[in-house]
Amino acid sequence: MLAYKIAGKGRDFMKKQQKCYIYTRVSTSMQVDGYSLDAQKDKLHKYADYQDMVIAGEYSDEGKTGKSVEGRPQFQQMLQDIESRKDKVDFVLVFKLSRFGRNAADVLSSLQRMQDFGVNLICVEDGIDSSKDAGKLMISVLSAVAEIERENILVQTMEGRRKKAREGK
Repeated sequence: MLAYKIAGKGRDFMKKQQKCYIYTRVSTSMQVDGYSLDAQKDKLHKYADYQDMVIAGEYSDEGKTGKSVEGRPQFQQMLQDIESRKDKVDFVLVFKLSRFGRNAADVLSSLQRMQDFGVNLICVEDGIDSSKDAGKLMISVLSAVAEIERENILVQTMEGRRKKAREGK
């Protein structure tokens, strides 16, 4: 067990240092919007450091859609490592909920799988912690919003392609 001592009035208290995994993901369109893997990792490392968390592992899916957990091998590996209690982590840190997933059903079922093993989700940029009372409600709402955003991105991308095709590009 990782621990450190806190001096206090003649006694030493042991406080467990929390462990976390970091998960990052970009799809091609998100790279353009400024959520690069490096930017996400930097923000998550700073958060973990500020919260005095130990980063036990990092998982990253580059160029993968958030539509489904299928096709995201690092995400699936992270869930397997949580279920096997490989590193006995307390949290998974993500930059934003949309990086965790853009399918409400997948987000909620993945979160439940994690919580079944005592692991909670923190969405740093969104200010959401699933271990807090309002956290799971916010995740439910925002995961539905992320799914709608994904659909809008798809529609906009297809319309842009059609326009270019009409212009002969």
